[in-house]
Amino acid sequence: MDRTRFSVEDDSSNLDEMPLMMSEEGFENEESDYQTLPRARLSQRRRGLCWLLLGGWKLLCGSCCDCLVRLCRRRKELKARTVWLGCPEKCEEKYSKNIIKNQKYNILTFVPGILYQQFKFFLNLYFLVVACSQFVPSLKIGYLYTYWAPLGFVLAVTMVREAVDEVRRCQRDKDMNSQMYSKLTVRGKIQVKSSDIQVGDLIIVEKNQRIPADMVFLRTTEKTGACFIRTDQLDGETDWKLKVAVGCTQRLPAVGDLFSIKAFVFAQKPQLDIHSFEGNFTREDSDPQIQESLSIENTLWASTVVASGTVIGVVIYTGKETRSVLNTSDAKNKVGLLDLELNRLTKALFLAQVILSVVMVALQGFVGPWFRNLFRFVVLFSYIIPISLRVNLDMGKSAYGWIIMKDESIPGTVVRTSTIPEELGRLAYLLTDKTGTLTQNEMVFKRLHLGTVSYGADTMDEIQSHIVQSYGLVCAQPQVNAASGPAPSGKTQTAGPRVRKSVSSRIHEAVKAIALCHNVTPVYESHVNGETESAEADQDFTDDNRTYQASSPDEVALVRWTESVGLTLVNRDLTSLQLKTPSGQILSFHILQIFPFTSESKRMGIIVREESTGDITFYMKGADVAMASIVQYNDWLEEECGNMAREGLRTLVVAKKSLSEEQYQDFESRYSQAKLSIHDRALKVAAVVESLEREMELLCLTGVEDQLQADVRPTLELLRNAGIKIWMLTGDKLETATCIAKSSHLVSRNQDIHVFRPVSNRGEAHLELNAFRRKHDCALVISGDSLEVCLRYYEHEFVELACQCPAVVCCRCSPTQKAQIVTLLQQHTANRTCAIGDGGNDVSMIQAADCGIGIEGKEGKQASLAADFSITQFRHVGRLLMVHGRNSYKRSAALGQFVMHRGMIISTMQAVFSSVFYFASVPLYQGFLMVGYATIFTMFPVFSLVLDQDVKPEMALLYPELYKDLTKGRSLSFKTFLIWVLISIYQGGILMYGALLLFESEFVHVVAISFTALILTELLMVALTVRTWHWLMVVAELFSLACYLASLAILSEYFGTGRLSAKTLLDRSYITTWPFLWKVSAITLVSCLPLYIIKYLKRKFSPPSYSKLSS
Repeated sequence: MDRTRFSVEDDSSNLDEMPLMMSEEGFENEESDYQTLPRARLSQRRRGLCWLLLGGWKLLCGSCCDCLVRLCRRRKELKARTVWLGCPEKCEEKYSKNIIKNQKYNILTFVPGILYQQFKFFLNLYFLVVACSQFVPSLKIGYLYTYWAPLGFVLAVTMVREAVDEVRRCQRDKDMNSQMYSKLTVRGKIQVKSSDIQVGDLIIVEKNQRIPADMVFLRTTEKTGACFIRTDQLDGETDWKLKVAVGCTQRLPAVGDLFSIKAFVFAQKPQLDIHSFEGNFTREDSDPQIQESLSIENTLWASTVVASGTVIGVVIYTGKETRSVLNTSDAKNKVGLLDLELNRLTKALFLAQVILSVVMVALQGFVGPWFRNLFRFVVLFSYIIPISLRVNLDMGKSAYGWIIMKDESIPGTVVRTSTIPEELGRLAYLLTDKTGTLTQNEMVFKRLHLGTVSYGADTMDEIQSHIVQSYGLVCAQPQVNAASGPAPSGKTQTAGPRVRKSVSSRIHEAVKAIALCHNVTPVYESHVNGETESAEADQDFTDDNRTYQASSPDEVALVRWTESVGLTLVNRDLTSLQLKTPSGQILSFHILQIFPFTSESKRMGIIVREESTGDITFYMKGADVAMASIVQYNDWLEEECGNMAREGLRTLVVAKKSLSEEQYQDFESRYSQAKLSIHDRALKVAAVVESLEREMELLCLTGVEDQLQADVRPTLELLRNAGIKIWMLTGDKLETATCIAKSSHLVSRNQDIHVFRPVSNRGEAHLELNAFRRKHDCALVISGDSLEVCLRYYEHEFVELACQCPAVVCCRCSPTQKAQIVTLLQQHTANRTCAIGDGGNDVSMIQAADCGIGIEGKEGKQASLAADFSITQFRHVGRLLMVHGRNSYKRSAALGQFVMHRGMIISTMQAVFSSVFYFASVPLYQGFLMVGYATIFTMFPVFSLVLDQDVKPEMALLYPELYKDLTKGRSLSFKTFLIWVLISIYQGGILMYGALLLFESEFVHVVAISFTALILTELLMVALTVRTWHWLMVVAELFSLACYLASLAILSEYFGTGRLSAKTLLDRSYITTWPFLWKVSAITLVSCLPLYIIKYLKRKFSPPSYSKLSS
């Protein structure tokens, strides 16, 4: 009713409010027509000649290559299949091998793959071409080693690093593929490797063993016919899941009988969805043939772990077709934004280099073999783009990685991808998992509210004394009534609502309801001959070795709490349940019906019959929104729920209703009939259950806290103040996700939350997006199903709206959806994204993000091994980004531009030299001096910029707003680059013209004077660039100066003027004379002093934000 009113209101007025959306009549057309509409419009806008020239050709080439790859690796179509038990040979077609493969390369593709990854960058390709040109005699400028040694060094380091990573990946895969499993055959058990398992095999999996392939659950050693599995590596949830064996095979007398029956499983085609499965089990040799429908509770997915008993299953999907592999994306080679920006700058420099060479040849008058001269000039000016840029940056990245790992404030941090530390300083979006990342996934019972009285953590002992007292009274009565403890109070309570109950009896009823209304199973581990068995649960009720298992940790917290106050759940199977009172007496209950929790109903119910009295009671608990209309009128529920929610507690309302035998029999007959109906079964079943859910007696309100990780709130606040938008992507329920978003302050207290209604088609999505558009500054909460519908029809509009939200929570997300959201943000916003998670289900998201952070948590190491950076606690993210990310980016930006400046200054000097000497294409400095200039004379001071910092770490954490500036990319832009170009031209011109003006009658001194002034200028420029001095910087400056002075004395032959006067050598005595010293000092002073003055004035009149703080 509500939905139709909503539609009517919005249909006429608001359908056209959203730009780019369709008119009303569009709803009647085929939905598929609109699937690609926003994308199509965007792409139409981009097409054109301009697009082609500005990079469209790259996209076209890329898509052509993708098509070729797809043709070569054409995947066969996935189909539904019929699998005969224990007969792999009967399979209709060949299925993929059960092999885990995470390697990027093989022996044949390793070298070509690495070379492609390196030379797809313009920078490296340019060096390769220049180095190859030196094999041509007429183009040779200097020694071969000056070109090939740095290039070879870069490639060697990259190959070694990749090879080590590849060997590690290969070893991990080998370990997984060679795990041994028991396979059941006609001749008995045999051991097989995980990689040799086929579709149709019957595999035995022991307790705590990983399930090797997707299977249908046939048998278990557990008497209940069910077992628990751990799914943390698949969906990220640490609570155990209950799986039920196929009834027909579980009932067989012995395991060997699986081969004496003729049966098969029909399974749907392999799919991504880990939460659903449709299939049938058919036994043909019985009369009539037995058919059972199979659902998700009869499956055992690969990568999950058996938690109780031993299971036997028939393999239905292997290798690439398993749910876990389908939900894992291929690891991509990540390239930092800084590298891409530097790549763009090198293209601009190359253009300048070509123009300069053309100008030189033009001024020569294009005489003689001008084309050869042009190429010689290009090689001469190749120092404009220094190869040492890559070497310095790669070494810098390694240094940042080492600094991060040595930081004692974030112990246990590991840098796994050393190529992108600067990315940590450019993030605009942080996408985080919930369970185990923001929360510890440990529930603690905090509050019990009975309407008139509330009990907190410090008053639980009062509840305990009430429970002991109420059961003690029962025990004091004659033994005949011993078992019927709660019965008398139960009778008086239901006699009439007017009777005022004592607090003690109300506590007794509430605790009993909480102890009965759940799906928790106690598991006992008794050690027999060193092996653990759970089969003896009904014989051993000692508290020490009892653990509780359920599909939700909330339920376990409630049952643990009832145990702490005296009422203990000691046994449970599919039909009965036993509680132990404080006096040690056992109360038995028969489970008549269970109504499980669903996202739609938001509640769960159970009907039990107490064996001693025969009383039938219907207990129900659920979310306040669902329960408010079910319970009898009261004036406190809504207010108290709001109070608890503000404290960040997860609330559950508990109610009960006593049923007579007639009422129950009437309900059961209607319920059974509804369950058999073919049409609208779910609706009919819900209607029958709802007939019971009327005027229920409200017992209590419970508050459970999911404990957050340490310092989650201040960390999230720090990140928000730094301008980073935080999205929470979780596989958990909507209510839980919303509650954690509030308690972690992901959504601030004064912010509204817009819960996106469930939508299933284009029309509903349109209306709901319009409703959302009208909200301002509110957080968005959306489920995975609704998200998929929105993205199918209105991708661009949805992302645009979501990006304006201060926070976004996506619940019930599959691993693939998480990765899809990351990719969407990258495509639509062009901002840098970071994903953080701790489970196997977060791997796809971590690999898709520009920067992936894994947390080593309870869910294993899968996420931390796949991530670029691994940390031990969520709170370490703050320091990792604010301090190390910021420093890495600012240092790399300074280092990259300084190395370019070093190349441009010497190229300017070469240009001046050539223009003065009749545009001759001869080098100014010989090969050794050029190598020395790029290495021993200036390398250490320039590289010491990786230790520079503008503010102290404490200051960066105190003022996260400093981080906000980095996302604009002002440290490395065309503006800053242009400033460096102008500095280089000024300094290069002064150094060369100064040397030419001041040289003696002999030309020999020009090289010595200009080169010495150049080295001194570079050392002084490093000092000018440094913002915070480190003792290693001073050592580097002094060491470089000493090396240069030593070479000046020892290697005097290199300071001749090359080919113009080959026989002239530097007179060693000249370098100690006053003329040499004052000329060098004068030139250096003129080249550097103006820059120092400009820097001083700029800091005084227009200081940067960080200097205001440090002062």
